[in-house]
Amino acid sequence: MTLFPNYHRAPVTFSSAKNATWFDDKNQSYSDLSSGIGVYNVGANNPKVVHALTQQAEKIWHIPNLYSNPLQEAVAQKIGGDTYTAYFANSGAESNEAAIKLARLATKKQTIISFSNSFHGRTYAAMAATGQDSIHAGLPMLSGFSYAIFNDINSVKALITEDVAAIMLELVQGEGGVVPAKPEFIQALVKLAHDNKILIIVDEVQTGMGRTGKKFAFENYDFEPDIFTSAKGLANGVPVGAMLAKNDLAPALAYGTHGSTFGGNPLAMAAAEATLDVLDELLPQLSTKIALFWEKLSEFNALNVVDDVRGLGMMAGIALNIPVNTVVTDLLNEHIIVLSAGNNTLRLLPPLTIPTDQLLKSLDKIKLYLSEK
Repeated sequence: MTLFPNYHRAPVTFSSAKNATWFDDKNQSYSDLSSGIGVYNVGANNPKVVHALTQQAEKIWHIPNLYSNPLQEAVAQKIGGDTYTAYFANSGAESNEAAIKLARLATKKQTIISFSNSFHGRTYAAMAATGQDSIHAGLPMLSGFSYAIFNDINSVKALITEDVAAIMLELVQGEGGVVPAKPEFIQALVKLAHDNKILIIVDEVQTGMGRTGKKFAFENYDFEPDIFTSAKGLANGVPVGAMLAKNDLAPALAYGTHGSTFGGNPLAMAAAEATLDVLDELLPQLSTKIALFWEKLSEFNALNVVDDVRGLGMMAGIALNIPVNTVVTDLLNEHIIVLSAGNNTLRLLPPLTIPTDQLLKSLDKIKLYLSEK
């Protein structure tokens, strides 16, 4: 045995990709409605990102965080503007770890409230913040975490104590079944947090970088979190993560409190800067594609095997009453790449750059498959 058995790998090997089309080692094409689990937001092998990477690769790949790095400054400005201060890591889990640490250091309190069916990563604090028993199974959990019911403000109020440092949430629970937060819930949550001097951490690892139609999902809900995290689509496939916090929180992450050998390395920053530039060009034109996406998805509600269709932007969940893993496998055999999520949900995360005709044809094929079940 060469690899741990912690993944279920489909028996297909992908060797190349372009935008929303992947090719296997037999040169057969597949339509990608997964973005590599929400990573290829601006399409696989985006030419501008490729150019930035190859240009940087000819200069310098790695600079430890012992020295200045203007690329980090540029990316930080593009993500957080003048309002937020950035810390760069290598993944979403690492970014969430940094957010949890900062919240506790800044408030000198310990408890983090998160939500049932949430997902924040598999490193220890991120795993403890994740409100899923299946993720915790067989492992002792860290203390200092409590779990409210998503979209239920009374369940949050019941957990408020003087020791609560932050409330941590996804605005669309991705792994939990693609469940969006209700606007009225977020409005009440923000007021509750402010009234009790509790920080709000928004996990934008999957919902960020244009996935919900805005650069970050919190823009759809008309508030600014105290802390938010980003990864996945931030560098369009190059491993990177970021934790952004309001400027007044920055002194709490003082010299020696946190660090990363590879975080914010020049290759990742070059890819992130190019990705952000592409995204800025793309976002103003995205609303038409999103409208067509949901117009087509609304037709799925009439299918016998579909219980619900939900989501936000280019992030959709189709709740099924047949086994979703079988559907994912069958669609892969039909050369359509999709994902599953909690509660037997078919998850769609197409690249924002997918050609509209490819998107609609792929959805028609999925609808036809489901209609025959």
